[in-house]
Amino acid sequence: MTATGSVKDRLLAGDRRVAARIISLIEDGDPAIRPLLAELFRHTGKALVIGVTGPPGAGKSTLVERMVLNWRERDRTVGVLAVDPSSPFTGGAILGDRIRMASLTGDPGVFIRSMATRTHLGGIAEATPAAIRVLDAMGTDIIVVETVGVGQSEVAIAGATDCTVLVTMPGGGDSIQAMKAGIMEIGDIFVVNKADRDGALSSQRELNAMLRLHERTPRPPVLLTQADAGEGVPTLVDTIDQYLAQMAASGGLTELRLQHLKHETLELIGRQARRQAVAALDAGTIIKFSDALRERRLDPATVANQVLSGITANHAVGCVAPTGPVRL
Repeated sequence: MTATGSVKDRLLAGDRRVAARIISLIEDGDPAIRPLLAELFRHTGKALVIGVTGPPGAGKSTLVERMVLNWRERDRTVGVLAVDPSSPFTGGAILGDRIRMASLTGDPGVFIRSMATRTHLGGIAEATPAAIRVLDAMGTDIIVVETVGVGQSEVAIAGATDCTVLVTMPGGGDSIQAMKAGIMEIGDIFVVNKADRDGALSSQRELNAMLRLHERTPRPPVLLTQADAGEGVPTLVDTIDQYLAQMAASGGLTELRLQHLKHETLELIGRQARRQAVAALDAGTIIKFSDALRERRLDPATVANQVLSGITANHAVGCVAPTGPVRL
């Protein structure tokens, strides 16, 4: 790059190219980016983060596009992180070009980025929380995280966003059954999209009935939208804004974000501890424990305890951050 100013200053000034390159380094797992992310953290916490999830074919991308257009009409800047399935060959996002959001291209108030789930379960990429903070630090008002689909493993979306929108469609009985199986609790707002199709009202009634059984207070609203025509989308955006305003006023938003940060910290501790444990194993130790497992002398839990005990006995607990400038 030839532009002047530090990477941090340029991002804080709203440089979208810098934001895109920082997110690329995050996705690549480049350790040189960590000091910058640590510096940016104090500049975050201002953006409102919306999660949108639901089964394939429910029209999530079209709905998100219309939501963004509505927020832009209200003069709010928007970032979209579209978490797509990974290519089995490159590890990249299969739907990386996001051509379905073509109407947003060229709008300086909109930032769109596709991110691959790679091998990470939970419907969002491992790098998603850090990418959210990059867009937050850039001064983005609204950040939308759209996930790859719906299922019990996708409750992770609720752990990274301020408000979770669950999208289904008429005739989506299987997807509603999947919701019943374990993710009804994470939705703050439910949407039956493609409401011009037969069965929209019955799907709305079924969702309301399921929410009554869960005895949630207050009960999440179930809205009807027809995203391709823009119908119902302003009401959805109003509902999201009102929900978040109420959460902020009650102090619930601050507490929710603290819980998210604590959960993310524990997850990172677990991942880093696993990597350190594996790196600390020498070939001889692996052979020794493999023999013990094969001969049934030790069970996996005992092996894990012995490995961890050996590592903690020989290494001081600490965390050393890499140093040096971030090169874009």
